[in-house]
Amino acid sequence: MAKIAFLGLGAMGTRMARNLIAAGHDLTVWNRDPQKADALREAGADVARTPRAAVADSEFVLSMLRDDIASRQVWLDAEDGALGGLREGTVAVECSTLSVDWVEELAELCRRRNTIFLDAPVVGSRPQAEARQLIFLAGGATEAVSRAEAVLLHMGASVHHAGPNGAGAAAKLAVNTLFGIQVAVLAELIEAVRYRGFDPARLVELVSATPVCSPAAKAAAGAMLLNAFPAMFPIEIVEKDLGYALSIAEKDESTPLASAARNVFARAINEGYGADNITGVVQLYRLPGS
Repeated sequence: MAKIAFLGLGAMGTRMARNLIAAGHDLTVWNRDPQKADALREAGADVARTPRAAVADSEFVLSMLRDDIASRQVWLDAEDGALGGLREGTVAVECSTLSVDWVEELAELCRRRNTIFLDAPVVGSRPQAEARQLIFLAGGATEAVSRAEAVLLHMGASVHHAGPNGAGAAAKLAVNTLFGIQVAVLAELIEAVRYRGFDPARLVELVSATPVCSPAAKAAAGAMLLNAFPAMFPIEIVEKDLGYALSIAEKDESTPLASAARNVFARAINEGYGADNITGVVQLYRLPGS
């Protein structure tokens, strides 16, 4: 078993870290709010005061953070940043959904310290993290992916090598963009049908029976019909990810659909739905009493 540091104990990170403990790894964790580490301490993890202290002597360092700002702070803080504590040969794995620009910058900084870097964001939410069914999309050298694969598979079902550093981040942003566009369109159609006096549940049933409807879209449509918006993938995070996806393209006009979808989710945030699940975007189109 490996000596691992895990940085960031949100809803996803806590579940991932718990699975590493269950697999028998020697785990040290860090979180900005140290109280969130208490349950993992009871489960057998060591709790570090800073990211830099957490990574000392670790073979692998995994990070699961909200956005570029949080990731940059955790890795590069002048006094406590994890990068300054990495030893030569350590494998640093950034599992957060981040911009390609920042991931590539962090990869270069790791190379300068003779450490190994992978961007390996995950596809899946809390149930998949709980059940070790996450899908990792890894960007980095082939040998680095091979070295980290056994550790990643203690948290997920599969590891897919997307290409060099940055390719994993790009693939994850593509997944989230495709999902966001599907959900935004379904929200419009469900409420348009309701407005015309037709049964939106019947629409969803029929669309779901065709090959054009993905399992994820079917589940999202069902949640919209039930007014079920518990935050598994909050709208404010969807909008953030779409912004990162747009930054991959050189020109705004080359991503018109993604740009339009981002504007829809930004509008949802402005109307007070930012903390709702992605399916809460349907509330933009609801008539009073519907």
